Amino acid sequence: MFRGATALNLDAKNRLAVPSKHRDALQSLAEGRLVMTAHPHRCLLLYPQPAWEPIQEKITSLPSLNQQASLLQRLLVGMAEDIELDAAGRLLVPPVLRQFAGLEKQVMLVGQGGHLELWSQEGWQGQLELAMAQGENVLPLDLAGFSL
Repeated sequence: MFRGATALNLDAKNRLAVPSKHRDALQSLAEGRLVMTAHPHRCLLLYPQPAWEPIQEKITSLPSLNQQASLLQRLLVGMAEDIELDAAGRLLVPPVLRQFAGLEKQVMLVGQGGHLELWSQEGWQGQLELAMAQGENVLPLDLAGFSL
């Protein structure tokens, strides 16, 4: 459903104009109601709210005394923000999340199937360079033998 990488600019009020191909899907899937949260790779995740709910349930059901689980809960659930598309199809990127991901004026919106990622321009370039540096080793073991 969400695919492709799009270079965008945050406006002076730190709003992001969502491209129409994604805006239409977000309206139909969630009536413009979304959840934005932090990702350990220093990007932001953007989910239609109904798609986020089972993820949040799974994360919050993890044992809170497990250190790894607690760290993940604090990051993914603790930093999650409910946001809505405005009438012009824009999203306001909350200051805490903007700072976490190092977002300035130029950003990249990247489709990941059921959700979107929001990257700083530099962060996205770093991810592309990392993928290219992996060469043949870019595929995880689960995809051994996979062919395009």
